[in-house]
Amino acid sequence: MPLTRDQDIAELLTSARTIAVVGASDRPNRPSYGVMKFLQDWGYRVLPVNPQITGEHVHGEYVWRELAQIGVPIDIVDIFRRPEAAGDAVDQAIFVGAKAVWMQIGVINEEAAARAEAAGLRVVMDRCTKLEIMRLRVPQIAAEV
Repeated sequence: MPLTRDQDIAELLTSARTIAVVGASDRPNRPSYGVMKFLQDWGYRVLPVNPQITGEHVHGEYVWRELAQIGVPIDIVDIFRRPEAAGDAVDQAIFVGAKAVWMQIGVINEEAAARAEAAGLRVVMDRCTKLEIMRLRVPQIAAEV
């Protein structure tokens, strides 16, 4: 079952340090653009993934074609894709050993969520990372010295 309890969602967000944003956009009017900036400002390392703009930079970060290229441990894969396309991102998250997948508001894919859970990943569905951080008052991540 996807996480629904506030305590579980807050714990996931508090323990995470690295978030990959699948479907990241370089267009300021897109939700993923603003959420990525918010997450960076909150102290997370945010890695954008979008095959259409691979090699460009969004908010100072190189844009990757797929999760497997990143090469660093990923705590949360934040998915900004249509529900029918979310399954591919979930499969990539499983392949790279991410700890959790987070499907944004409007992204509901029960089959993909079941695959992620069967592989040991935590799942959040139909919620926004930014809104949940603000609502749950998740503390900012202190800069590592």
